Amino acid sequence: MRIGFKGINRAGIAATVTLTAGAVLASGAFASTAQAASPPKPKITAKGGFVMNSGTGKTLFTKAADTRRPTGSTTKIMTARVVLAQKNLNLNAKVTVQKAYSDYIVSKNASSARLIVGDKVTVRQLLYGLMLPSGCDAAYALADKFGSGKTRSARVKSFIGKMNASAKSLGLKNTHFDSFDGISSGKNYSTPRDLTKLAANTMKNSTFRAIVKTKSTKQKVTTKSGGYRYMSWTNTNPLLGSYSGAIGVKTGSGPTAKYCLVFAATRKGKTIIGTVLTSSSTSTRTSDAKKLLDYGFKL
Repeated sequence: MRIGFKGINRAGIAATVTLTAGAVLASGAFASTAQAASPPKPKITAKGGFVMNSGTGKTLFTKAADTRRPTGSTTKIMTARVVLAQKNLNLNAKVTVQKAYSDYIVSKNASSARLIVGDKVTVRQLLYGLMLPSGCDAAYALADKFGSGKTRSARVKSFIGKMNASAKSLGLKNTHFDSFDGISSGKNYSTPRDLTKLAANTMKNSTFRAIVKTKSTKQKVTTKSGGYRYMSWTNTNPLLGSYSGAIGVKTGSGPTAKYCLVFAATRKGKTIIGTVLTSSSTSTRTSDAKKLLDYGFKL
């Protein structure tokens, strides 16, 4: 028995086939798009993590993002912010390195910019010494310079007060500082979300951006005798030079803080910024950050 297609012309059949094929292709395309838009959420070693799109402020990843934890030297982001927020700031103003700064890092076995007593260094140079080698001596010098009071201890207390006032002004409700460098007496804490917001806001400052993306620098400083010497500092951030588009921001570590990293990268005009706190080692915090950046750029 022969079945005919009476009443259906070839053009109609072709149109039907084309429409059907188009619908299949379209549905496949939608499926592919949906799959591409949902990469698997990364697993990180760090106990806390947070990532956001710096341009839009959109949250991209959270892990215990609002749990308060020690921050180590990521505290120095706020140290730099307070300095850079000073009215009529002169970055070329010179600060004389005091013995107290040197004694401090020795007593605390702290990370150092290797500042030499009697040298005159500029505020800008102190910021490089603060953020690249994570110099606690540079942090002390800045707190002494920009705090208010007749004694060094009063000035340091005043500076830490400014750090907390700045945190409050930014709405960082789970952040508190008791030190200018992260060497805490127990009341220095923040969260992955708060630190990321702090960093994103501070990255709006061009001087800060220029400093934290610098892999290494050689700075000419004036010696006590009026001569000069060169100070060489290398950034502790392993992402610079190893992760495409990395632009900062700051490492941190400590007995209770373990290993921390506030990180940021820009690709094709899109900036992803985030934080990992309490990772288990320097290598895992780097791995955690790279995973989170990769994830952020896929979204």
